[in-house]
Amino acid sequence: MKNLFKSLAAFQQEVPVIHKGTQGYGYSYADLPKIFEVINPLLQKHGLGFTQLINGQQIVTVLFHSESGEQIDSQTDIPQGVQLKGMNDFQVLGSAITYLRRYALSSILGIVTDKDVDAAGEQVKPVKTEAKKPTIQAERFLKAVEAIRNGEFTAEELQAKFQLTELQQKALLLL
Repeated sequence: MKNLFKSLAAFQQEVPVIHKGTQGYGYSYADLPKIFEVINPLLQKHGLGFTQLINGQQIVTVLFHSESGEQIDSQTDIPQGVQLKGMNDFQVLGSAITYLRRYALSSILGIVTDKDVDAAGEQVKPVKTEAKKPTIQAERFLKAVEAIRNGEFTAEELQAKFQLTELQQKALLLL
């Protein structure tokens, strides 16, 4: 690994902060084409290369030293079940892969490709709230629901006998 790490260290001393300023999701970053434009000549100069493979539900980023064959790799899980507004499953997957490739590559090379806004946020302290005591009406409704579950009477009988809120009527539909 001596050759790989020596070349990686030399690469890191020469590579600049890469920040194109592409805007998205409330922060700015360098997109993959901009990153490649900056790193590829420097990787070649220092005898380094990389590949990023999709293996099952992971992206595997491999950094290698071209002369010695030494390599290191990193696996990043692709989140499953994510839904993004206005995108079908394939578009969401493509977006996730591009996003993860950018960060996995930046991480394995030790480079900066976005504006660090993580420390800019102010920590939000959770507000402690005391549990509200159920009102008499809520207690009566909960008892009525339990009676329906026990077969003592039906939801229709409850609706006919009492004036229920919209929320209570919706809750009865779930029984």
